[in-house]
Amino acid sequence: MLRLGILGLSPGNGHPYSWAAICNGYDAVAMKHCPFPAIPAYLAERRFPDDRIPDVEVTHIWTQDNSASRGIAAASLIPHVVADPAEMIGAVDAILLARDDAPNHYQLAAPFLEAGLPVYIDKPLALTRTAAHRLLDLEKYPGQIFTGTPLTYCAEFQLDQRRREQIGEIGHISAVTPKYWGTYAVHVIEPALALLGTFEAPVQHKLAVAGSRHMLSVAWASGQSAQFLATGSLAAPLALHVFGARGHAVLEFRDSFSAFKTAIMRFLEGIRSRRRMFDRDLCLAGARLIELGNAKD
Repeated sequence: MLRLGILGLSPGNGHPYSWAAICNGYDAVAMKHCPFPAIPAYLAERRFPDDRIPDVEVTHIWTQDNSASRGIAAASLIPHVVADPAEMIGAVDAILLARDDAPNHYQLAAPFLEAGLPVYIDKPLALTRTAAHRLLDLEKYPGQIFTGTPLTYCAEFQLDQRRREQIGEIGHISAVTPKYWGTYAVHVIEPALALLGTFEAPVQHKLAVAGSRHMLSVAWASGQSAQFLATGSLAAPLALHVFGARGHAVLEFRDSFSAFKTAIMRFLEGIRSRRRMFDRDLCLAGARLIELGNAKD
């Protein structure tokens, strides 16, 4: 049985609730108080304990707000709430860093990485390639860090051989995500780059910012192109519109539970096998585009 610790809570992000519940199961009454209604809604569609991840338990939690930690612990059946993150070193086998505010990732992850613990760092790993390299350089062995958007692995964003043949060679992807560039753009950037199969630096890019909306258009030397829109305060789906030589397809993300579960299971597989279970080149290519989309000039 692997023991995991939840580390951190950031505004607008319910991952401590959902990730722990996917591992532990949950208390339906306590989960009603979760401030993210989508989480108890999709958990209620599952069968527990059958749908939880076996052979793992989130045993400890620390967040900046002890009251919030206790609420998450009650909802997601976490037995130990700690007052200091360092208390988890020696008590758990790995860490789930559940904050998506990337500028805080280094200071939160570093003590655990230095102690040799595997750490799943919530997306995006970093907002620049330099910051991503700085974090990855803390690894004591390849695969100590797991990161990236779970949507890279979601069924909705995969194209099987038949659909790829129908679409033909992919030339352009138009991607849209709700919410904000710094936290949500990664959800469409990494899956789009994986489908395009290109991790090189673009030869052209153009950024448009209107209020809370960011739209980045890029083109590569290969002739491929993409457009990424984070709609900020406007409602939008999480979707990729894929254009190929023979056809096109609209891929829309819907199943958060399965995506999160798949990503956590990849992290656990990496712990057991001591292998890197995310594509480092994809992560760095994504960080490059996130940086371009954050540019102020």
